[in-house]
Amino acid sequence: MAGHKYNLTPVVVPPVETPYRRIVTSLPVPESLPIFERLAKYEPLSMQGQPPVIWDRAEGCQIHDRWGNMWLDWSSCVLVSNAGHGRPEICQALRQIIDRPLLATYVFAHEGRAELCEMLAKTAPEGLDKVFLLSTGAEATENAVKLARTYGVRKGGPRKHVIVSFGGAFHGRTLGAQMIGGMPNLKEWIVELPSGFVNVPFPDGFRCENTSFDLFLGSLAEQGITAADVAGVITESYQGIGPNFLPDDYARALGDWCLANDVVLIMDEVQSGFGRTGKYYCWEHYDLVPDLICCGKGISSSLPISAVIGRNDIMGMYPPGSMTSTHSASPLPVAAAIENLKIIERENLVARSAAMGDILGPALDRIQAKYPDCIGASLHRGLVGGLLMVIPGSKDPDADTALAINEKCFQKGLLMFAPVGLGGGCIKIAPPLTIPEDALREGIAVLEEACDEVLG
Repeated sequence: MAGHKYNLTPVVVPPVETPYRRIVTSLPVPESLPIFERLAKYEPLSMQGQPPVIWDRAEGCQIHDRWGNMWLDWSSCVLVSNAGHGRPEICQALRQIIDRPLLATYVFAHEGRAELCEMLAKTAPEGLDKVFLLSTGAEATENAVKLARTYGVRKGGPRKHVIVSFGGAFHGRTLGAQMIGGMPNLKEWIVELPSGFVNVPFPDGFRCENTSFDLFLGSLAEQGITAADVAGVITESYQGIGPNFLPDDYARALGDWCLANDVVLIMDEVQSGFGRTGKYYCWEHYDLVPDLICCGKGISSSLPISAVIGRNDIMGMYPPGSMTSTHSASPLPVAAAIENLKIIERENLVARSAAMGDILGPALDRIQAKYPDCIGASLHRGLVGGLLMVIPGSKDPDADTALAINEKCFQKGLLMFAPVGLGGGCIKIAPPLTIPEDALREGIAVLEEACDEVLG
């Protein structure tokens, strides 16, 4: 982030007391500083960068420290806690597994694994009824790319091996995930990128104003790539750096092109799945059917677990024992995921996300319209949104202003994760899908107040 870090010198801030927010100390809390110093001593610098809160407990849509402060959470642990923090049903399911006890199984079967695979398969279109459980989103995207490339080579020979991804994409932090990613600065450490991985522009409609599918075809042609070369296309259903959504017509054309050319279409739903955008999966907005779906984060609202859901013929290419993971379907994350999926269904959280989006979206648009020179775009669907801060007169991200607004919100009892995006200019909003309407409206008021103080 450009020259602006969260202040670790305690500042006296106005007290806050509402049903959803409470600030009673200086911020950051003076007594918390030794903990941050300890972390700085023993952790890499890369683990720093979030608002300086020492989480003590998290329940519903609120984060508590142990010094009496309480924040309204608009981070959801970065799109994890879709069903809210600390759900009693999930806690109870975990206690039952611990008391059994059944803490690890490697790839030996257990009953929860069968139940979760069936539940996830039933969330996908007919024909996508194989599920490979993993631990992280990066594992899911890498395995999907492996499957797509294997399928392409087996169907079209060595020529059909190219994986196409998008500029600005983020698919994880492992080697393979960053090779397919679309942020050049995250690839510098790789030095020599292998052939067969190409990026095309992402048609966000703001920095890339051309949203025609001809842009995709033209970019491939410029790089000497034909449809016969392409094994798979991977895209986030919305790019996390925004959220930047695929234009609907473009996405539909992409789906048609992949189908016509026997190209495996991989939709990365790690951030966007499980009701976040007002659909169960964000790709459902786009009138297409993927071949592979990558899931993570909101799959459990708690413990680390991910999945690839896919076509039977693609998922079945590897023989027994040749595509596994040590902690695949580990009993505790599986139990959490099962309860989480039940909560999403029982409480109609997908429809609720859509309804709350009808409140959040227009509010973000209104704030953007107040400061059009400083806020380049308002981006939203369901309960994910973003305000893209720009340097006035340009489309360049304004990281300092974004972080200043984020810090103001933190001081007022509204917690978001650090500004994201190309250059850190986007204030990203992602409350739990269970957030009460009055809490959502209160958070919007706090955000607008912070914008007024920084921009006005």
